[in-house]
Amino acid sequence: MAKFFAVTIIVIAILSAIPILRHTWVAPEDISTHGRLIDEQMSETMAEAGISFLAAQFMLAVFIWKFSNPGPTATIKKFPGGAKGLVVAALLVVGVEVMALGIFGVKAWANVYLTPPSASAMPIQVQAGQFAFYFRYPGPDGKLGPIHPELINEGSQNFYGLDPEHDTDSRDDIVTAEMAIPVNKEIHLLMHAKDVGHSFYVRELRVQQDFVPGLDVSLHFTATKVGKYEIVCTQLCGLGHYNMKAYLNVLSQQDFDDWLKKEAAMQ
Repeated sequence: MAKFFAVTIIVIAILSAIPILRHTWVAPEDISTHGRLIDEQMSETMAEAGISFLAAQFMLAVFIWKFSNPGPTATIKKFPGGAKGLVVAALLVVGVEVMALGIFGVKAWANVYLTPPSASAMPIQVQAGQFAFYFRYPGPDGKLGPIHPELINEGSQNFYGLDPEHDTDSRDDIVTAEMAIPVNKEIHLLMHAKDVGHSFYVRELRVQQDFVPGLDVSLHFTATKVGKYEIVCTQLCGLGHYNMKAYLNVLSQQDFDDWLKKEAAMQ
């Protein structure tokens, strides 16, 4: 029975690796300047984790095969160094793996999270709240007005708590429920949560960033292909989480300018 179990472990391990090796599940289209590095990082992570997983399963099967039914005269052998040696060995193996993933990941994440956006990046403020996203663009003055949390009122559609009567920078701000950006233009997102934790995820951009209540989060990227893409929240944020989404429209520069003028006229 033990040998059958050992064989079963090996078979299951091999079968689980086949879809990965055959690329059964293809990644969605990449429309970002940094996406290629993210995809390479994912491939390297899958390769390292997959090899480690298979090696661990094969070792487990070997141990089960050899030592599950010791005879009446079998002697118990101790691992060199005892339990302490096992713990140290495990820490070294896991530590090396985590360090390797960190080294591989530097090239993928540095351009997104470890470098500031350029001075020419377009600022867009993103607010997440149960259960919707809202986006704010600066008007012709290029400035975003201050937020007054006590003035937030969804009934009057003052989603950001703006006070244009007293704050001149707020008077030309443009607030929308749909996000549009020009293609091949660096975008600088200024992100905050109105209530609980949320997430901004666009799979084609290879971007997934959590909103942390009480913190202003910065993120920058460049989209390279015109199209319409879904923005979803990937953090369980309440009963309406399943329906918390918006859309990202990547437009040509002219189409974006026309869209922004149309949105400004509707404010």
